[in-house]
Amino acid sequence: MFTGLVESVGKIGKIQSRDGFVILTVELDDSAAGYASTLGESIAVNGCCLTVTAFDSKSMNFDVSYESLAKTNLGLLQPGSPVNLERALSMGARLGGHMVSGHVDATGTLERLEKREGGWDLFVLLPKDLGKYVIAKGSITLDGTSLTVNSVEDLPDACRLRMTLIPSTIELTSFSHLKSGWKLNVEVDLVGKYIERMLAHRLS
Repeated sequence: MFTGLVESVGKIGKIQSRDGFVILTVELDDSAAGYASTLGESIAVNGCCLTVTAFDSKSMNFDVSYESLAKTNLGLLQPGSPVNLERALSMGARLGGHMVSGHVDATGTLERLEKREGGWDLFVLLPKDLGKYVIAKGSITLDGTSLTVNSVEDLPDACRLRMTLIPSTIELTSFSHLKSGWKLNVEVDLVGKYIERMLAHRLS
């Protein structure tokens, strides 16, 4: 379980193909040296919960299936690409963002960025079937970052969201590299999905 509060930004080092998966190496800067502490530890990489398979003070390795590569933006990354990193929530820690599982629901498309004084407005298109789980002033996770939804607009074939990035979020995450057209990993709030399933069983 994560909170969507990005702790560090790493960058992709090597991408090594294997039979049925790839080994993804994430390089760390001096501020994140020694980030991983145990094999098998869970780390959110751009919001995807991955398991540490090897590490040293400067890097971490993850085995990533081709299914994960196809369903998230991890398959679009290249050596040098920045990635948002967050370690799993520890018991008793403050929950500063919201409950994030690290299980990506889909990718959304960054439609456009509007830069203004005091931050940026992000306009993101989600698959239409995810729109029902998003509400104005609710929470959503984009590339592992917990954000507040300013507005929701249902379109014929998609759902348009508007979020605002404050300067510190831009500075402390990979969002400073965002460009229109980029695919963002999306995880909607867990609560809505649980309620939907419970109601479906109750009414069936």
